[in-house]
Amino acid sequence: MPDSSIAAAIGYSQQSGIPFGEGLVKNRYIGRTFIEPTKALRQQGVALKFSPLRETLEGARIVLVDDSIVRGTTTAPIISLCRKAGAREIHLRIASPRILYPCYMGVDMGTKSDLMAVGRNLSEITKILGADSLAYLSIDGLSHAIGIDGLCMACFDGNYPIPVNESFRKECFECVAKGVS
Repeated sequence: MPDSSIAAAIGYSQQSGIPFGEGLVKNRYIGRTFIEPTKALRQQGVALKFSPLRETLEGARIVLVDDSIVRGTTTAPIISLCRKAGAREIHLRIASPRILYPCYMGVDMGTKSDLMAVGRNLSEITKILGADSLAYLSIDGLSHAIGIDGLCMACFDGNYPIPVNESFRKECFECVAKGVS
């Protein structure tokens, strides 16, 4: 997935021996779609964001590497786009752990009920997204890969660096609704 996952895809390629290639071209004028306030805007952004390279995808078995799955509103349409361009198999690899908790520290990813991985097992997520297989990086794997201790991992493990009670959560969502960071 250009551009956010190129480094992870190159690393995956080097470790797996599967050649790195680009199957999608990104429209540089469309930003992070998962933070759009409505589902309709997220879907519209995704539709404009990527163009498949049919000559790369047609008849291919691919490993699609992405940085994360938040709501799945980008991932599912991309998989569908790759299939329409002729990809025979799509094996999805995610360069982060499953996002199971909202971020109250500055990333607008909605509520817990908005998150794709909450309440679903790997098989269910794979089916919803339309992939042939799916694997996430573990929390330990992420810590090892970045080589830095002490980073906030709250969206993966629910251990927030400060107490997050209901009034704090409500205040965060009211700020987001008003467009205040």
